[in-house]
Formats: sequence, structure tokens, C-alpha cells
Amino acid sequence: MKLAIVTALPPSKVTLNEYGFHLAKHFAQKEEIEELILITDKVREPRHFDFDTGKVTLIEAWKFNSYNTLFSVSKAIRKSGADAVLFNLQFMKFGDKKVPAALGLMLPMICRFQGIPSITLLHNILEQVDLGQAGFTENRILKFLFNQIGTFLTRLILQSDRVALTIGKYVEIISAKYQAKNVILMPHGSFETPPAPDFDIPEGPKKVMCFGKFGTYKRVELMIEAVEELRQRTNLDLEIVIAGTDSPNTPGYLQEMKEKYAMVQNIEFTGYVAEEEVSKVFTESALVVFPYTATTGSSGVLHQAGSYGKAVVMPNLGDLALLVEEEGYAGEFFEPGNVASLARSLENILKNEEYRRSLGEKNYAAACSLPMETIAQMYLEEFKSLRKQKLKIKYV
Repeated sequence: MKLAIVTALPPSKVTLNEYGFHLAKHFAQKEEIEELILITDKVREPRHFDFDTGKVTLIEAWKFNSYNTLFSVSKAIRKSGADAVLFNLQFMKFGDKKVPAALGLMLPMICRFQGIPSITLLHNILEQVDLGQAGFTENRILKFLFNQIGTFLTRLILQSDRVALTIGKYVEIISAKYQAKNVILMPHGSFETPPAPDFDIPEGPKKVMCFGKFGTYKRVELMIEAVEELRQRTNLDLEIVIAGTDSPNTPGYLQEMKEKYAMVQNIEFTGYVAEEEVSKVFTESALVVFPYTATTGSSGVLHQAGSYGKAVVMPNLGDLALLVEEEGYAGEFFEPGNVASLARSLENILKNEEYRRSLGEKNYAAACSLPMETIAQMYLEEFKSLRKQKLKIKYV
């Protein structure tokens, strides 16, 4: 099979680039894949990864917020001669402007017209997104309009032969609302499953770490202030590590936070974390915090934390709670937006080594149960089924 994957890849700042990288790496290792064609966004920086298989073709075909994405990507797919296409998407994958974003989401429909089997992995559904908390709008009229646009865009995405969602509740919602018969559950999977980690943590300050793209619904103020509160009333030696960059929708946010909290001691803003540095950032941390005010789907950071055997502290929000229950992760929950609640959750873990280790061990076990290698094989089985169906229809 010649498989094309439409995704952002590191060092792109476009969302889901890390997920695309790990998924592609495991597809490249599959014997069934004759050629893996990665149709990705254009970047200025050099790409440093090498899958060492000799069967990967990289095509830089689109730019974030480009009005030409629909045409450039569909042309790349057609010229590649791909037997099937996997889209790694969320609603703002191709842009944070309405028209470029919508045009890019028409690509699964174009594949259907061209007769190319396609699966769209959709990481979020607008039916479960709090538009205000996620940084889109608080205006009631605009919320209504966004929801109407979201419904239209979802119908476009459902033109794909299969639409894969990462949470069971999402499958139920989309199947019921759109009367869709082509929606499947596809777990997120864990990026890497390294050998069993050392659940001990390095000597020195205990690192309280968050990881991601910040500024919309991921807000670091909450974590910084919770750690400061904990420092004031305990003897814990703590370091704050904010690993990652601004969300494309909120440029300058982290610089603003650096200035706002310039007087806070022992705090590090790492900036962009290159793929080869991710392991170090997680391994050195005592725990991983999710300072979210809302969720927009399954969390790649949760799966990364699990693969490194880390305890996690999460807001008590629907999607994260569902993911924990469905995939066997464990952590401390705090009341969203409540500094005191987050401080208590941090304290519960940081002052109890046995509890911290037990959470890390449970999360590692959950990560091992669904490695990305297994997820890639699940997609291959779906593609095989689709190709058989299309051949059957062709010869009937």
C-alpha cells in the first residue's frame, strides 16, 4: 500500500505536529506500507528526523492560513499516486481564519470524489468545546454562528470514508446528531513506550511541569500561582517548568507571562522543545500539570506523561475525565480555575512519594496498553477493509 498522511510535522508550530510525527514513524515500520507519503506544511527550519526505512517521501504542500491549501494538497495527493489517505485533523488545522480553515477541511470530500479511500482522524468535535473557555468567543450570537459553521464543517469531514474519533462519547454524539454510519472509535495511543522508567525523581527541587501550546484554554497563571501558594505554606523545594510555545492564536502570551511573573523564583520557560529533548523534560519532572480551562479533545500530553511514568494533575473537565476512565489513567483532579484546589492536588502528590509513584506506575501501564504501533495497525486494518469494499463495488 502507498499511504499518504496529511499532517503537520516538527518543527512546525501547527497543532498536532508531534502526533503526526509519531504516527508516521510507526506506519513507516509496517511491512504492508510500500511507500509512506507525508504531505505536510511548509517550514523554514530544517527537519531533523529520519525514519531510516528508505520508503518515506516528504512533500511540503501547504501553509497555515493559505487560501490555496485545498488545491495544493489535493494536487499533491493526486500526483503521489497514493492508494489511501489519512488526515490528521482538528478544526483549526489549516488556519485560524475561517475561510482557509474551512477550505482545508474540504479535502476528505475531494478524496471521495476522486475515489481515493480516506480516513480522517478528528481530534476534537465542536459539540464538546466551550467556545468561550477555549478562546474563540464569549458573544452569544457569535457562539451560535460558530456552532452553525461547525455543523457545516463536520458534515464536510464526514464525507471521508471513515471518521476516527478518540473518545467513545464523541462517537455517540456524532453518530446520533448526523446519523453517521462511518464513525469509528480509534484510541489516541501513546507516542513512545520506553523501557520501564525509573519512578524515582532527580535530587534537588521537585519540578512541576506543564507541556504544550499555551494562551487559549491552556493558561499557565493558574499553575504558577498554585505553586507559589504551596511554597508559602510548606517546606517543599519546587521548580516551575513551562515547556512549550504560544498557541498560534495567542502570539506573545508566554512573553507576557514572563514579564508578569518576573519576581517568581525558580521558574523556567523552555520555549520550543525539540523532539530529542522531550524525554529529558518529562523524565526530570516530578509530575505533569494540565492547567486547562477547557478541553478540545483527547490529550497527547497525558499519553506522553504516561509513557514516562509520571503522575498527573488534571482539571475535573468532561473530556479528560472520560479519557482517564476509558484508557485506565489515574491522577489528581482539581476544580477548574481554582488556585487553592490545584495547590491541594499538587500537595497531595508532592508530599507523598508512595502515592506519586503509584500514579506514575498506573499511567505507565495505561500507556503500554495502547502503543502507537498498535494504533497504526488498527488504521491499516481499516484501510484494508475500505479497499476491499471499493473493489467489490467496482466489480459488482
